[in-house]
Amino acid sequence: MARGPGLAAPLLLLVLVAATRHAAAQDNCTCPTNKMTVCSPDGPGGRCRCRALGSGVEVDCSTLTSKCLLLKARMSRPRDGRGLVKPSEHALVDNDGLYDPDCDPQGRFKARQCNQTSVCWCVNSVGVRRTDKGDLSLRCDELVRTHHILIDLRHRAAARAFNHSDLDAELRRLFRERYRLQPRFVAAVHYEHPTIQIELRQNASQKGPGDVDIADAAYYFERDVKGESLFHGRRGLDLSVRGEPLEVERTLIYYLDEKPPQFSMKRLTAGLIAVIVVVVLAVVAGVVVLVISNRRKSGKYKKVEIKELGELRKEPSL
Repeated sequence: MARGPGLAAPLLLLVLVAATRHAAAQDNCTCPTNKMTVCSPDGPGGRCRCRALGSGVEVDCSTLTSKCLLLKARMSRPRDGRGLVKPSEHALVDNDGLYDPDCDPQGRFKARQCNQTSVCWCVNSVGVRRTDKGDLSLRCDELVRTHHILIDLRHRAAARAFNHSDLDAELRRLFRERYRLQPRFVAAVHYEHPTIQIELRQNASQKGPGDVDIADAAYYFERDVKGESLFHGRRGLDLSVRGEPLEVERTLIYYLDEKPPQFSMKRLTAGLIAVIVVVVLAVVAGVVVLVISNRRKSGKYKKVEIKELGELRKEPSL
């Protein structure tokens, strides 16, 4: 009987430790790479399991979440110095804004996307529209992969330009450590004060099963630059080169697909259409002025001829 209290104390201590660990596990049940998730320790053995907002798809918090699932999660939230590269003529810019995407079971964009008004269009692997919009009869036979992404940045005015080698090394480290992108997929870093360009390249044959997609890395980077970090507990990008803060004030991202986009003349911007209209009107006005001028000259010649003929008739015949 005397041994009972001696055994009870260690058992009680073990129970308290287990309860404390369980409570700590519940408190730490978050997704470090995606704050737009709902997490709970309901996995096997009390493991923390996180599901993306909007889709409910379970995500792997040891890597980046696919852009398609991230866009869907955003839609579900309540509303609140080298020579620079010239983008290809086929490069796309995401000008259509935010939409609620349709994702496949792997979290990738489906080739055809539609909105609530039965308007549909085809997208690439980054989710950017690559065709004209149509109706529900529109067919998108394949999801064309975006294999080249050009991130065009402009940093705020600094006392002097950054050293290109230091800037190159820092940006490569950022994509390797923060976004877990394999170094071989950062093709180049160009710099011409104050413009920075980062080239990401990755075709389907280069991407391994565990590799982060360049589309996802570029999207995480874009959200960081805009101060809307997707990482838990972070606000934005805190980057410096040799102790000098790198503050970005403009970001533009170009996407180049493995196949050219399929747009008709409907894609012409309002500005270009206005220029074409002005040119056409100028040509028409020039033709009208030329015709009127020729007619006036022709009328003068006729009047002169009639006048001369009248004077001849008045002269006495010999």
